[in-house]
Amino acid sequence: MKILHTSDWHLGHSLYNYDRQHEQQQMLNQIVEIVKQEQPDAFLLCGDIYHTSQPSSVVQTMFTEALVNIHNACPPMTIVVTAGNHDSAAKHDIFRTPWRALGVYTFGNLNRDDVGEHIVKVGNKGYVIAVPYINERNLPQDIFVQLSALTASLNTEQLPVLLTAHTTVSGCDFTGHDQATPLTVGGIDSIGIEQFGNDYDYLALGHIHHAQFIHTGKHNVRYSGSPLPVSFDESFAHSVSIVEIAGHGDTPAVRTIDIDNPHPLVTLPTTGFATFEEAKTLLADFPADIPAYIRLNVEVEHNLPADANAQAFVLTEGKQCRFCYINARRKTQNADTAHSLSIQEFQAEKPIDIARRYANDIHTEFDDELLSMFRQAQSLVEEDLRNL
Repeated sequence: MKILHTSDWHLGHSLYNYDRQHEQQQMLNQIVEIVKQEQPDAFLLCGDIYHTSQPSSVVQTMFTEALVNIHNACPPMTIVVTAGNHDSAAKHDIFRTPWRALGVYTFGNLNRDDVGEHIVKVGNKGYVIAVPYINERNLPQDIFVQLSALTASLNTEQLPVLLTAHTTVSGCDFTGHDQATPLTVGGIDSIGIEQFGNDYDYLALGHIHHAQFIHTGKHNVRYSGSPLPVSFDESFAHSVSIVEIAGHGDTPAVRTIDIDNPHPLVTLPTTGFATFEEAKTLLADFPADIPAYIRLNVEVEHNLPADANAQAFVLTEGKQCRFCYINARRKTQNADTAHSLSIQEFQAEKPIDIARRYANDIHTEFDDELLSMFRQAQSLVEEDLRNL
């Protein structure tokens, strides 16, 4: 069984108000060509198809046309699409019936009344257990184990079994993600790998943007990563994963195919921080014919000039690159400036850190109870947005 595993397309994502539709379309075109060349048996898209729960009609059209093109590139292939935490579960469930005509199976919510609906047989090649994002508060106990057991009862031919999930697995490398800790990445609390059981041959994960294996000793648990970077801190290769499994119980063979970004995200200087004057020189010297998004890493004594962004914009006039923002870092911080943040510094702060700052300002201890309440409120807001 051959599988193309991808996730976290984040269609509709804009970068500092720059529209990225051209890049995203180029990414989709590359994936269509990969399908045409590889001819997989199954195509797994494991969540965060869109960047927001309310994508524009243009972005939704781009996605639907891409799915049709992907199907046409390999008509016998089964396509399985599961919603992520950025997606609207309801939107993924609306067109489930017409999509089936093209061999596309979409899953927005978990069907608790008939969990067997989440088991998709891929011809005579294998099975996919398709589980969309489920908020940790609503995750049924042992749901992955139950689905694996049900699949095992159907799998009399000992075909490969694939399981999907969109979540944070303990021990993952969350490089590039904002608002990330070993316990929570992107608003999703981490769960142990043991919760998935051990009856699958390959666990196809979404949510973490850095492609990687999760160590289990079996080399069969993987994040495909995002095919395009979403932030400047994702300074690693972006790709899709091609997975081949001979039979149930066999070790998957995995290789990656890089996705080329026609408009890369570039940080100046490439390592460390520079003074504002040094950073401006680097920006002025950046080649005019290279398309790129530019971030400046700047270290300042106190504050940047009020017109710092305007100065940077002027230096990119007539060039194909696009200046995005200045990532400012103070050399020192004293008591008088500890709570005075620039706009850039405020935007870089995590919500939990801002809450802690406020608690400190009003002389309230931010204890474990407040932390739990804050995370619950944040989770409820994200869940409400997802279900719009």
